[in-house]
Amino acid sequence: MSSAPPGAWPPRSSQLAILIPFGIVTLIWGSTWLVIRGQLGVVPASWSVTYRFLVAGIVMAIYALARGERIKLDARGLRFAVLLGLAQFCLNFNFVYRAEMHITSGLVAVVFALMLLPNAVFGRIFLGQQLGRQLIVGMGVAMAGVTLLFLRETRVDPHGPTEVLIGIGFTVLAIFSASTANVMQGTQTARAYPMIPMLAVAMLLGALFDGAFAWITTGPPVFEPTLSYVAATLYLGVFASAVAFPLYFGVLRVIGPAKAAYSGVMVPVIAMCLSTLFEGYRWSALAGAGAALVIGGLVIALKARRPTR
Repeated sequence: MSSAPPGAWPPRSSQLAILIPFGIVTLIWGSTWLVIRGQLGVVPASWSVTYRFLVAGIVMAIYALARGERIKLDARGLRFAVLLGLAQFCLNFNFVYRAEMHITSGLVAVVFALMLLPNAVFGRIFLGQQLGRQLIVGMGVAMAGVTLLFLRETRVDPHGPTEVLIGIGFTVLAIFSASTANVMQGTQTARAYPMIPMLAVAMLLGALFDGAFAWITTGPPVFEPTLSYVAATLYLGVFASAVAFPLYFGVLRVIGPAKAAYSGVMVPVIAMCLSTLFEGYRWSALAGAGAALVIGGLVIALKARRPTR
């Protein structure tokens, strides 16, 4: 029996191994935009990011030890963990939290969906991954949908044009930080180390960077001992970080940064659906058309061949 051609879409069992974690990550991250808003206020944003990844790093370390994996890296692995912690768990989230201080979470989520583009470009430049016609078509359809969602969100955003520009600027910086970390996960260096211990160290280092930045810019630690804040911190630390990132990076290593970034394209649609349930969000024709195009682009792109190197 002949094997499938290189780069072909995998058999059904392998498809499920990709689509199930992809779906879980998308659902979790689609809910985080609402939760992050609840963390802004009493506690400075950088301290909230610190607590999130301190929780995540501890959970990941416990999980690694439970699996019998050693949390020990050589000099090369430690350098990689430092860069990953700085890009993904420090810069990315500090920029995201600050963006939400200037614009609505919906607009941040929509702009963040643009990570599809740098992920594809960086994957091509640094990993040598071919995009393929079908993936490019899917990207075009999805980006048209993101554009419609962007137009809709800018119309309803209550902040002035200056605040909107500042918020979008922070979001763009977050996109490039996250995209850098995404491409790092596609390298041979990342594959040379067990993922769980590597992420545990990177998250704890990220929390260290976050805490240092928070102390320098806002002063000593501040914590809000309320049920809502503690619950939000635990949800973001455990589910949105310790659970979601290993699943996401695992999928990324198989299908490449460009396809994996479609989780971010779907996140605004999930966030809007959740907002409909919990916040009374009302869909417009523009939002509906944008969501339909995003989903259509996702279907087209995920049916494309796997990236070749």
